[in-house]
Amino acid sequence: MNQDKLFAQTRWRLASGYALVMGFILSVCGLAVYEAIVHTHWQTLERELEAVAGTLHDSIETKLKQPGHLESTPQQLLPDPEPPSKRHVVGAIYQGNYYVRLLDGSRRTIAMAGLMPPGVSFPCSRCKGHTWDTLKDASGNRFHQVSLPLHSPNYAFWGYLQVGRSLQDLDDHLDRLKLILLLGLPIAMILVGGSSWWLAGLAMKPIYQSYRQIEQFTADAAHELRTPIAASQATVESALMMPDLSYQETQDILGTIDRQNQRLAQLVADLLLLARMDKKVVPTGLRLCCLNDIVNDSVEEFQALAMSTEIALTSMVPVGEPLNIVGVPEQLYRLVSNLIVNAIQYTSAGGSVTVVLDRSHLDALIHVQDTGIGIAPEERSRIFDRFYRVNSDRSRHTGGSGLGLAIAKAIVQAHQGSIQVQSELSKGSMFTIRLPLEVVPSKSDRSSFFTRLYRPSQPIRCLSQKPSKGKAIL
Repeated sequence: MNQDKLFAQTRWRLASGYALVMGFILSVCGLAVYEAIVHTHWQTLERELEAVAGTLHDSIETKLKQPGHLESTPQQLLPDPEPPSKRHVVGAIYQGNYYVRLLDGSRRTIAMAGLMPPGVSFPCSRCKGHTWDTLKDASGNRFHQVSLPLHSPNYAFWGYLQVGRSLQDLDDHLDRLKLILLLGLPIAMILVGGSSWWLAGLAMKPIYQSYRQIEQFTADAAHELRTPIAASQATVESALMMPDLSYQETQDILGTIDRQNQRLAQLVADLLLLARMDKKVVPTGLRLCCLNDIVNDSVEEFQALAMSTEIALTSMVPVGEPLNIVGVPEQLYRLVSNLIVNAIQYTSAGGSVTVVLDRSHLDALIHVQDTGIGIAPEERSRIFDRFYRVNSDRSRHTGGSGLGLAIAKAIVQAHQGSIQVQSELSKGSMFTIRLPLEVVPSKSDRSSFFTRLYRPSQPIRCLSQKPSKGKAIL
């Protein structure tokens, strides 16, 4: 329960940390987008003002004569907006959001046209050429204007032209954009928070499952180790309660203790083997082995066990076509033996077990097929888990620990191979092993056990070290 609470707290920390980081990033990105939009609109507005002011400037200067004196009315000075060539530029002042002012050399207003914003002071203290100003009226509405110098035809300084534009439409657009960003950020944070919670759970799921597997493995290993220890302890206690033991009784007691010790030693050896393979340590004792000999020797080794359970054990091995693989002889023999013993244990009397050695391009194939009880679809993904049994009672009756298929899978992976299972309930199962032919350990990548090397002209016989009968514990 404490561990579940710890995982929940860790998930909350991950989710909240991720949400805070994403919130900061989104805030910075939102601010940057806002500034970019403001800058773009501002540049567009100033280009528009420059175009209108430039057109008016060129048109008005041709009609000016004496400095500080205006011979025509402002309407006569403004170009006609109807001609298509000028409509898109000068016509803007007739749309109600532009104004035009003419100032003499003393900066006194001579004439005004267009929109007249109320309560606005039109400064020209900085008018020394092409200058910009941003103004506000009594209602707080903003205006942007540009000031240009005017000259008479004889190049005498006449005064200034000011062209301004209301910023109401721009401010309204920016206010809407601010509202969208201010409302969008909390909504985005809610979505980010939910996504963070889901992603944190998704990221921690393998860790949680791994912890559960370790926890279950520890419990199963303790249980399996306790069984032979408890049996030996019970035998010793029984012997201590018997004051006079005959020679035969002593031999029986010692034999029982020896069997339990052997079972305990085998279980410890299997666990150490799995631990070494989990570390991806390059194995020692590699040599070129003939899979034909390994399969034949394994089938011959367990013929007696099959006959004692009234099961037909046969093999189909190609003659004259040696299939060689570089590996650890003991592990390869253990691999085939475990699958044969597993097939015999789960096959009823009168059934059959067939071991087939075949070849597919650069891979060797080993099929171990039986007519046993089969495996349910929901259990096929778990049969290679450590200490897992399809039928717990039957496996315990045969003395298995549930490590046989886990060891087989580890050996196959250590030799860069694969193992698959096909099964149907009440009809049997078939395990298929695929091993690459003639490979050796890689020097460049120590995490990979093997790599392609060579094809010797003469196959080397693999002198497999056979375990004694009953040692292949599943």
